[in-house]
Amino acid sequence: MKIGIVMGSISDKGIMDAASATLSEFGVESEVKILSAHRTPAALEAWVSDLRDRGFAAVIAAAGGAAHLAGVVAAFTTLPVIAVPIKGHSLEGLDSLLSMVQMPSGIPVATVGIDGAKNAALLALSILSVTDKDIAARLADFRKSQAEKILALND
Repeated sequence: MKIGIVMGSISDKGIMDAASATLSEFGVESEVKILSAHRTPAALEAWVSDLRDRGFAAVIAAAGGAAHLAGVVAAFTTLPVIAVPIKGHSLEGLDSLLSMVQMPSGIPVATVGIDGAKNAALLALSILSVTDKDIAARLADFRKSQAEKILALND
């Protein structure tokens, strides 16, 4: 299974590199695209509409400002969509966060914190872990490692 990563602007890439890097660390392939809900809607629909047929399990969609990208992606697929609000110039990303979490009933979009690309990848991995025992084990090891690092600070 693969995870799609889409962002509305090249300026989001620095944040979203954490998502693709995290997926790669777990051995999960991703495909990264820069597509805009407003400037390239036809190209976005074309890319999203065949993801399931191409073996994708979820989509991570990042955008700032009006942040419609994740919602538009969710309108074109029944795959899980995870939104990453990007901290922008106005309202420090709160505008994006609120846009993403206020999806209408029937078109769900999971949303992580502002600039939370790594958590978006970990959530996608959690979705994959439902049917992939290797990813489930690797996630358990990851969580154990995190706990050990924190506890070691007390020594």
